[in-house]
Amino acid sequence: MTETRFTNLVAGYHRFRESGWRQQRDRWAALSEGQSPRVMVIACSDSRVEPAQIFDTSPGEIFVVRNVANLVPPFENDGGRHGVSAAVEFAVTKLEIEEIVVMGHGMCGGAHAALTEMYQDSPPGDGGFVHAWVSLLDEARERVKAQYGDGPQASREMELETVRTSIANLRTFPFIPHREAAGKLTIHGAYFAISDGILHLMGEDGAFNPA
Repeated sequence: MTETRFTNLVAGYHRFRESGWRQQRDRWAALSEGQSPRVMVIACSDSRVEPAQIFDTSPGEIFVVRNVANLVPPFENDGGRHGVSAAVEFAVTKLEIEEIVVMGHGMCGGAHAALTEMYQDSPPGDGGFVHAWVSLLDEARERVKAQYGDGPQASREMELETVRTSIANLRTFPFIPHREAAGKLTIHGAYFAISDGILHLMGEDGAFNPA
């Protein structure tokens, strides 16, 4: 068989079968009966930011949703196809997860696209879908530009705003605030700096500090 990127993945699967899967047979057997993760992680699709690796978790520990710029849209009951909203609904109301982590990251292309509006006039298929999605950050972009202009600090602040915006939007879902108030659900903000591998956690004041 000619070696391709996909055949490399299949080779990785065989290594997994011989090592990770065999080493955790009991865990996989239990997981075959169902899942009961206690934490949901909302992260970016960026290939450099793998939540299971960053948090060193085992299969079944975290329920993960990844998308461009780790965004959560506000609650909308418009009959549309809302993939992220469906995942949040399932995790919170069906799996009854106890904590949600929204994790942004450095060098985020989605945050950069939102800050620069680089795909503003692009049709779907050539950046238009990205522009429509990151328009969730329009208000954040105006705040960042007003304070930081177009300098390097603006890029990092925009990346942090992806977390703050998503957390604010999470709280527009009717089933989330009352669970928070009852102590059944906690929401965390995090930021992974690709350049140095340091995880930052968001405090109650919205500021991020190294974990």
